[in-house]
Amino acid sequence: MDPTSAFAGVRRETPDDTLFYAIYPSLAPSLSASDALSSLSSLHLQLDALFAPFLSSFLFHRDPFHLSLSAPCPLPHLHGSTHFAHSISDEWFIVSLLFLASRSFPDLVIRLWDSDGEFLLIEAAFSLPPWLNPDTSTNRVFVHNGQLHIIPTQLFPSTPTLPEAIEAVKNDQIDTRASEAVQTAIQRRIQGYPDKAKENLHRVRVRVPVKVAQVLKMEPCLIALAVEAFYDRDVDMMKHAAKMDKFLKGTDGEIEIVRVSVTMTRAMYGQLVQQSFQAPRCYPMPSREDRTAYTEAELGMKIACGFEMLYQERLRAGQEGKGATWEAFKKSLEQSGCFDGLLPGSQEYKRVLEEASTYYKSTSLFSRTREITSAPVRRIDEILSLPYSAEDFNGAGLPPNDDESWLYDGEDELNSAILEREKEMQEYESKKKQKNVKQEGDDAGGSSSLADEFNLGDIAASMQEFVRKVSSFEGAEVPDNSNSKDVQLDADQFFKAMESVLNRHGDDGEDSNSEMDFDESEGSDFDEEHGDDEEMGDMFMQSYSDVLNKELSSTSIKKSFVRAEQPNGHAEGPSNSQAEDVDEDLTPVDVDFNLMQSLLDSFSSQQGLPGPASNLLGLMGLKVPPPNKDK
Repeated sequence: MDPTSAFAGVRRETPDDTLFYAIYPSLAPSLSASDALSSLSSLHLQLDALFAPFLSSFLFHRDPFHLSLSAPCPLPHLHGSTHFAHSISDEWFIVSLLFLASRSFPDLVIRLWDSDGEFLLIEAAFSLPPWLNPDTSTNRVFVHNGQLHIIPTQLFPSTPTLPEAIEAVKNDQIDTRASEAVQTAIQRRIQGYPDKAKENLHRVRVRVPVKVAQVLKMEPCLIALAVEAFYDRDVDMMKHAAKMDKFLKGTDGEIEIVRVSVTMTRAMYGQLVQQSFQAPRCYPMPSREDRTAYTEAELGMKIACGFEMLYQERLRAGQEGKGATWEAFKKSLEQSGCFDGLLPGSQEYKRVLEEASTYYKSTSLFSRTREITSAPVRRIDEILSLPYSAEDFNGAGLPPNDDESWLYDGEDELNSAILEREKEMQEYESKKKQKNVKQEGDDAGGSSSLADEFNLGDIAASMQEFVRKVSSFEGAEVPDNSNSKDVQLDADQFFKAMESVLNRHGDDGEDSNSEMDFDESEGSDFDEEHGDDEEMGDMFMQSYSDVLNKELSSTSIKKSFVRAEQPNGHAEGPSNSQAEDVDEDLTPVDVDFNLMQSLLDSFSSQQGLPGPASNLLGLMGLKVPPPNKDK
């Protein structure tokens, strides 16, 4: 099998805890691709200038905030993603920057989402409109002019396209601004940012090899990758730390340890401090009796081992060009059957794997992966190629360590956050309860009004009118109803609903329908519609009906119906049927009355839920008031 076919499906997997953002400026549709690119580049520079004061003093836990120009497309924009990993503060710091950008450039429309989806909606979950959920939020949530905008379903009942959504947000004539409650929830979350993000940093004194000190001096942000390498280390990476070939010894081959102050995020500091780690044998450590010196050296040792593991692993991966993308490519080969029937480690298996590796190294994805993987290695080599010495780090004038009580006293902050959420939930439940009480009151009033206007005769009249209507291949005509809007009736659905209602008596019900049909035929104008040629057929049907009615008279089915009034004015039913002879027992049933009884019994048994009776009446354009619970 050709490995290129498997490679076509390979995509770089996005890690969890990743924030995505896209910025859409207002550009004239008539702009050429080059002019649009020029406008995007200009906007990029303006945003960089806006963000610079905040980014220059901020340290990201994992990936930094960055913007890239989109490839030529119908909607030119700036976009980027940041893997914030364990630091939620990084995510909200970026959110605050983008809200700041939307206020500074009112024509911008910004999208924000993360691995969990529309996380801004999650933050305002107790204030969202009922219709909004993960399935209906696609292309509906934006940041514009410093506020959150949610495109309502009244504007776009189905999911809008991205261009449609952006135009709607920009249109001053269309109100897409989210409610005040939603705005308050979001603003409360980013209140104090981006300046508040500095509270997430922790400064501490450490003792590290001079090479590590030089790298941190020139590129403080590399501390994030070093801590990540230390925290996520495996057995193979530990082998690099055991040797410390790169960072332990200075340019003269001697081990030089210097004292410096390092700034990192609180999450990084916690990852270093909370892990027990034995120093490599080649790494010098002071006596435990000097508690301060030992604590600084132990933390510095962990940082130095993290840099060693980072450098050596990235160097190896860059040389091989294999990483997450290679593993994804190899996995796709296995799933596509490239190695079917081959024993791992066999000659044929190695040959196929070598061919796949050769092809992989010829792709642009390999080049990009290699470039990204090797970037820290190249930067470290550049820094260490410059002149430096231990005298540059004399340890004088170092700022004091930050208070680390937050590491052990976080319970109060957690309880405060929990109480705040509980308060939001209580307010939400209270409002929901009040709304339900009001709704019940409105429903009660509406039901009373509906009951006053409701007339059982309307149902019977509508049924009779429907039966008299002519149907064709185009469907059945629905009788007009002055109390309802235009109704379209699906004949098949109508008769299925009728069957569901009238079959409530089981098999006996089927027999009763037959009896009703023949009873009605006695009073029909069948003879007037047909000529004398059909008199024989009429006589046969009359005889057949008489015989059938006589046969049914011996069953209990006659007790199932209320019959039409007799000439003497009393109604005959199951209570007095035994007092009359057979002919009187088989007097025509009151079709209208029995129809209403069946429909209303079925409607009542639904207990307010959807069912055949309500569906049938709805098709006829009729509304029945709910049962009175007090009766």
